[in-house]
Amino acid sequence: MIVNLTEVKNYLRIDFGDDDALLLSLIQTAEQLCASVARMDVDNLSAVGGDNIHTAVLYTVAYLYEHREEADHHELTITLRSLLFGIRKEGF
Repeated sequence: MIVNLTEVKNYLRIDFGDDDALLLSLIQTAEQLCASVARMDVDNLSAVGGDNIHTAVLYTVAYLYEHREEADHHELTITLRSLLFGIRKEGF
């Protein structure tokens, strides 16, 4: 796991446990989405590590959590491409 539930809750300033299951699901989704944008699998993304990856996953979880009803996935993908540009592979 690139980020954990405690980090995400601190980042989002959530101090209750009602959304823990949702947040855990969003963490997995965010890691998979970031790995997809970086054109690698989650294990490789985790192994690469770094602040950009950590920030990208936190940003993705926050975006998906805050925009549950009306998320613009194209906008999110463009932002992630910018955040992960330095590690993004040319192709799979």
